[in-house]
Amino acid sequence: MAQAEAFETDFWKDANLRKVWDDIVPGEPRKTIPYTLTREAIELYCKSVGEDHPIYFDEAFAKTTRYGGLIAPPSIHILLMFSCTPADDWMRSPGTVNAGQSWSYNIPARPGDVITLQARALDKFIKRERLFVVHDNVFFNQKGDVICSGRGWTIRPMRGERDQ
Repeated sequence: MAQAEAFETDFWKDANLRKVWDDIVPGEPRKTIPYTLTREAIELYCKSVGEDHPIYFDEAFAKTTRYGGLIAPPSIHILLMFSCTPADDWMRSPGTVNAGQSWSYNIPARPGDVITLQARALDKFIKRERLFVVHDNVFFNQKGDVICSGRGWTIRPMRGERDQ
């Protein structure tokens, strides 16, 4: 199996360069980068989460399905979230807590798709001394079709917490 394209997984690396809650501007687009989804990345993702449905691995089987070929599992948006954002993205700040999310899936991602992400903060607020950000994310394929979209809520680390 070929090696899938890697992305930075050390969230502490350059953590001091990421925006903190005070710096996040609702409506401002996040920096994103296109990512080519490979069959190898889909296979590695499936193996890491215990997904073994043949529609993700077996080309002959996948051709007999309504999709007509291999697809990625819907939850691959987690991998795409990190593959489509640079290492200095504020969503990667150490101490960030996922406070909830809601996703809609339109079409499956496929091997060879060039995935792009449009992402931004929608709002931020303080509740019970915690710093919340509401954000949305939309993933597209190279044809401009929406693969999936979602809205999430995160609790952000306070200034100085990320440096501890």
